[in-house]
Amino acid sequence: MTNTFRKFMNLVLFILFVVGFGWLKTTTSTSFNHQPVEGGGEASSGKCLDEERRALLYFKAYINQIHNDPLPTWTTKEEKATNDCCKWQGVTCNEQTGHVTSLDLNYMVIKGKISPSLLNLSYLERLDISHNSFHGAIPMFIGSLTKLRYLDLSNNSFYGTIPRSIGTLSELRHLDLSKNFLLNGTIPPEIRNLTNLKVLSLRSLNNCTVENLDWLYHMSQLEELEMDGISLGKADNWVNVILSLQKLSFLSLDECDLSMAMHPYSNSSANYSSSSIVSLGLGNNNLNSSMFHWLFPLTTNRLEILDLSRNKLHGIPKYLGNLCSLTAFYFENNIVPIKLSDFLNNLSGCTSITLQELSALRSQFTGSLPDDIQKFSSLGLLTLSDNKLNGTISHKVWLLPNLEILDVSSNSLSGTISEYIGKTKGLTINLSNNKVEGVPSNAHVSNISNIEEIFLSSCKLGPRFPKWTQTLKNLTALHIAKPEFQIQFLWRKVTDLLSNFDSGPTIIDLSSNNFYGVILNVFSSLSWLDLSNNKFHGGISFLCQIVDGTLSFLDLSYNSFRGQIPDCLWHFKNLKVLNLQHNNLYGSLPTSIKYLINTEVLNLSNTKFSGELPLFLRECTKVTILQLGSNKFSGHMPIWIGEKLSRLYTLILKSNNFSGTIPVQLCQLINLQILDLSINNLYGAIPSCLNKLSMMIQDGHSRDQNVHYFNWFTTFSDQPKYVDHASIVWQGSVREFYSTLDMVKSIDLSNNNLTGQIPYELTLLYGLIALNLSNNALVGEIPLKIGQMKDLLHLDLSRNHLSGHLPSSMS
Repeated sequence: MTNTFRKFMNLVLFILFVVGFGWLKTTTSTSFNHQPVEGGGEASSGKCLDEERRALLYFKAYINQIHNDPLPTWTTKEEKATNDCCKWQGVTCNEQTGHVTSLDLNYMVIKGKISPSLLNLSYLERLDISHNSFHGAIPMFIGSLTKLRYLDLSNNSFYGTIPRSIGTLSELRHLDLSKNFLLNGTIPPEIRNLTNLKVLSLRSLNNCTVENLDWLYHMSQLEELEMDGISLGKADNWVNVILSLQKLSFLSLDECDLSMAMHPYSNSSANYSSSSIVSLGLGNNNLNSSMFHWLFPLTTNRLEILDLSRNKLHGIPKYLGNLCSLTAFYFENNIVPIKLSDFLNNLSGCTSITLQELSALRSQFTGSLPDDIQKFSSLGLLTLSDNKLNGTISHKVWLLPNLEILDVSSNSLSGTISEYIGKTKGLTINLSNNKVEGVPSNAHVSNISNIEEIFLSSCKLGPRFPKWTQTLKNLTALHIAKPEFQIQFLWRKVTDLLSNFDSGPTIIDLSSNNFYGVILNVFSSLSWLDLSNNKFHGGISFLCQIVDGTLSFLDLSYNSFRGQIPDCLWHFKNLKVLNLQHNNLYGSLPTSIKYLINTEVLNLSNTKFSGELPLFLRECTKVTILQLGSNKFSGHMPIWIGEKLSRLYTLILKSNNFSGTIPVQLCQLINLQILDLSINNLYGAIPSCLNKLSMMIQDGHSRDQNVHYFNWFTTFSDQPKYVDHASIVWQGSVREFYSTLDMVKSIDLSNNNLTGQIPYELTLLYGLIALNLSNNALVGEIPLKIGQMKDLLHLDLSRNHLSGHLPSSMS
């Protein structure tokens, strides 16, 4: 559909909209400010008004419904059950007047723009369209919905500036515009008029700016404030502004450049006892230890949660040990080259009695896990992973009466596991990636049958698979990757040893072992299965035994499985990650793959799948990483990839047999960071619209991206950890990117039959670090401004038919 045709259809819809409504019944004005009479019109017995029903139908007309109808109950059918819009999905009406008062359309996979028909819902008090794919500018007319008390537009793709008219919504109590990454400009000063606001979330509006925070002085009712990602480097008085908000209980200012505020706090104007903050987040602000001077008035005895993670703090002051209400302290990713015992000593006041969660991973702590840990008698969660701890684990840690989660993984702790582990109440224990060794005996495990999750990867547990697993009747997660087993094991032996569980584990990670054999049986209630990097062979029909619909992660990569994918994937509607790469699987993709409606990572690369990409793949609309490289797929590259898979930020289709032109619909993938179509049979011109790939325009590391870190450890999430990775040709060789993948922005169209000139629009993708157009039939000169792509580290234009001189910008 061309842009001209779209504009024509939008004009027709708008004309029908105005005529159909008879917008102002007593005038010929085209104003949208018609206000229905309270309780008047056709409303009776709480049924919706005809004109409001029509307004909803026009709203739906602005939604993209090419393949799916996200609002199937919004219909013009005459059946009473559907004709009454008060019974439609997401619609709430006033029981007496029938006026629509609430629209709750969050998580509906809606793509489109906001229709002006909303203006005829003039009694609307709640509008929630969050977590969809609405795009375009936030309309100015939003300010005419003056009865709104709740407005949530978060997690969409709105762009442009925040309209000044939003300041007219004086009844608003809740405003959430967060995670609309393309919004820009200054936060409008009219926002100060929202004096009744209790909740304001502007989180992750990274392209928006704030000159000062004086407008917050007018929001005396504010209870929750989120501004993560907005630079406050010029707001030198921000502490005093925050202290003036005496009802504020939740404050999150992560990644706000607070270190740039030169004079953030004035003693003369601050009231030390004024802070009512219960939860305070100041992570990722490049702060050093001088910040504790102005932090003091914000940390009263009301404070329960404090997050100072991802800064440059070298320690903590002793006053933090006197916060007698503090229950959670997060101090991750700091630079603390001191002994852990010194750090804990500064928390040893009344905080040591109340603290329930302490997370200080990746902070360079040294020394051992000391006996003083016993002072923290309320601790239920302790995470000290990825530090420089050594020595043995004090047996006192196993005697903490409330400890349920312990993570000391990725340190240099040594020795054998203490028999006191049998005293712990712990449900989750992670000792992975240390130097702990020895096979736990019956004395270790006789009293810990209540353990639900145990992580012992890279510990020396061999030479045989541990029989003590049979005693853990409640085990739901077993993670024994890289255990240095000295012999190979058949899968049958593993399942026999685990067969005594009451209901079977839901999480199994046995990756990077020497397991071999054919898998015939698995547990039916699995939510996570990682058997990657083993020597399994045979078919994968055993997947059909996982039937309860809870599987969220499946990784069978780097084995020797063969055959086709069984057509039983309708059980996997909650699957987030499917990784089958590097196996001997073949054939076409099964029809049931369309049921993977929640899948975000789909990796089928380096297998032997063939045929055209099936149309039903377009149903997997939540996919963000699609890797189908090194297969035998053929046919034209589908246009629905660009139209339906709008969340993609990695698309790798290299080394297949695709032909035809590169569809311009790929330019709609505004989140795309990696595009690899190399080694195919594509021809024609490179689309000039690639400059619309807006994520590739941003310089450097894009903040708050949808990088997939499914947390392995329940400290942070209910799901285990999975780090995205991709194979990318980098300076002539294949390189695997893992933890830095979110920083990679690349386009590889090499080894095709592309013709025409290199479009200058490519040089507008300032964030690209790699561009490979080699081995095509491109002609003409190299674009003059290509040297202005300052982040570009790898450029390959060789083996084409280019002419002219090298642009001076490349010198």
